[in-house]
Amino acid sequence: MKRILLFCGQDEAIATQAQAYLFYSVPDLFAQALLHPLRIYLRTQSNTLPLTFCAVVSILGHIPINYFLVSKLSLGIKGVALSGVWTNFNLVASLILYILLSGVYKKTWGGLSMECLKGWKSLLNLAIPSCISVCLEWWWYEIMILLCGLLLNPKATVASMGILIQTTSLIYIFPSSLGFSVSTRVGNEIGARRPEKAKLAAVVGLSGSFVLGFSALFFAVSVRNIWASMFTQDKEIIALTSLVLPIIGLCELGNCPQTTGCGVLRGTARPKVGANINLGCFYLVGMPVAVGLAFFYKMDFEGLWLGLLAAQASCMVTMMVVLLRTDWEFEARRAEELTGGYEILDENEGVDDEKDEPIKAENKGDCLC
Repeated sequence: MKRILLFCGQDEAIATQAQAYLFYSVPDLFAQALLHPLRIYLRTQSNTLPLTFCAVVSILGHIPINYFLVSKLSLGIKGVALSGVWTNFNLVASLILYILLSGVYKKTWGGLSMECLKGWKSLLNLAIPSCISVCLEWWWYEIMILLCGLLLNPKATVASMGILIQTTSLIYIFPSSLGFSVSTRVGNEIGARRPEKAKLAAVVGLSGSFVLGFSALFFAVSVRNIWASMFTQDKEIIALTSLVLPIIGLCELGNCPQTTGCGVLRGTARPKVGANINLGCFYLVGMPVAVGLAFFYKMDFEGLWLGLLAAQASCMVTMMVVLLRTDWEFEARRAEELTGGYEILDENEGVDDEKDEPIKAENKGDCLC
């Protein structure tokens, strides 16, 4: 990884630290591979309180773990990476213990059977676009970090970028949680053939997302002069962070509705639409704007974040247009077709009774699918 970063023009000291952090974070990939399915398994059953409790316990444990590894053992950046791995494995273990001890699995677990090998195609058709949609957004931030290494003062801008990305990650928790909740509720209502209630859930969720967006803007503007000093005493880093925090607040005005909108799209089994929106807005709108402002118009660090603002604004507008055009009756029929229609046809091969035929949802030609 160090060679790749150096090839991209990054500072050698930064590349060395990045390689060390990534190497010691590798076990976290396994923890995350277990953690996300466990979260979704409980969330789809509207069993969210244990998720919150286990997360709080793990976070409280993270503080002494981080202190022990970084300060007591003097592991530095390696300790930061290992403390994150340790905390995530603690969270995985606590969720597994809850599922086993509470017996919540009994309602959904029928034992191992050959049925486990079926339905993977339809699952992957939904899972892969959802994954790509999230990756496209977060990879954009990683590219921004690489671009920071090419600016006039790479050490200060990369450090400030780290603080700002952690800030956006903190804010992202709220619209992300709302998006997951809306996705579950919309999916349940659509699956139960209650399109009006699904639409109501989407409207309520999106309304809440705008409230979250304005709250994030207020927070970012309010703390802009003191936030960076919680992480560093370097005056240059503090100045850069203070300059960009209001832009982050404006970005959240678009990010909160966009994240919640992605939840609505997941609930209606349209993750490909979300992936296409993120691809177009972040890479065909945001990236050219960011590069142009930062390097050609000499706006430096501020220009990169204005590129993100352009991406988030276009993303929100496109998402709202797609959601406003949603035919909820059609989505309910399509959900019935996806979850049961074709299976009925396979089980009753050769039967001519029209009642046994699957309900066909007419394709109205969503150009973003």
